[in-house]
Amino acid sequence: MTKQLMWILWPAFLVAGVTDGLFFSVFDPHELHLFGEPVEISRQAAYTVGFFCFWVMAAISGAMSVWLSSGTGVRP
Repeated sequence: MTKQLMWILWPAFLVAGVTDGLFFSVFDPHELHLFGEPVEISRQAAYTVGFFCFWVMAAISGAMSVWLSSGTGVRP
C-alpha cells in the first residue's frame, strides 16, 4: 500500500511543480478572477493554493491509473 501511494504522490508532486511554474509564468495571480470577482490573496498564497490544486489533480489521475491497472492484471 505504501509503495502504491508513493507511485501516485511523487510523480504528482513533480507534475504539480512544473504545472504551477508554467501556469503562473503565463498568468499573474493578481489578475485572476473567481466567479467574476478578483481574487484578493497575496501572490505567495495563490502560488501555494495553485500548487496544491495541481498536486491533487495529478494525484487523482495517478490513482486512477493505478486502480485501472490493478483490475487488468498488469502491475507496475
